[in-house]
Amino acid sequence: MRFMETPDNAAQPANDAADAEAAEAPTGVAAQDWAKASADPQYRAAVVDLLGALAYGELAAFERLAEDAKLAPTLADKAELAKMASAEFHHFEQLRDRLAAIGVEPTEAMEPFVAALDGFHRQTAPSDWLEGLVKAYVGDSIASDFYREVAVRLDADTRGLVLGVLDDTGHASFAVEKVRAAIEADPRVGGRLALWARRLMGEALSQSQRVVADRDALSTMLVGGVADGFDLAEVGRMFSRITEAHTKRMAALGLAA
Repeated sequence: MRFMETPDNAAQPANDAADAEAAEAPTGVAAQDWAKASADPQYRAAVVDLLGALAYGELAAFERLAEDAKLAPTLADKAELAKMASAEFHHFEQLRDRLAAIGVEPTEAMEPFVAALDGFHRQTAPSDWLEGLVKAYVGDSIASDFYREVAVRLDADTRGLVLGVLDDTGHASFAVEKVRAAIEADPRVGGRLALWARRLMGEALSQSQRVVADRDALSTMLVGGVADGFDLAEVGRMFSRITEAHTKRMAALGLAA
């Protein structure tokens, strides 16, 4: 991360900067590559689960964006969502190819997560164009925050892949622009979308917790049994950080959290 030079940090002593850099340097499994880290069968199983969940999530995102494009009010909006859907499918292909490269059948890795993710999407089907935008912005961002939290404990090769496929496809700025414009045109829209976003937040967190609880390797990684994972207190802090990020996104949309 690059920081702007300010009076507070411009004069930081060299040894302090070195200490800070050392403190941020990856340790344990996070400092290893896949070849070394995957020698631990439990770690390997956790990564396969993680990549399987991500792959199906990207495939579902592609399908959802393609469907949302049908609700777009203009041809320009339709084209923009189609471009985003294409980016999501490219992310899916990267994950699928990575699973195949490490000797895992991609469909088998994805299968355990189909029911949970499909259930989430059934329970949160948007009723119109704006709800679809808020769902993609809020729901996808919560999932991305969760995976980024996990990524810091992954080996360097897997971490690079995961962070790469979590790159924003442009949906965030697009959703913010369209939702804020809609609220400005009709302030009553804001109340309905705020309630919708709160529902999405609850459903997304519940779904994430169910997925982890159902997969022993993933849950063990999170609570500290594998790969310098989080302890239980850190899991609580992780979800607090995700909730805080959600509140900021709601503000960006012009909605009350």
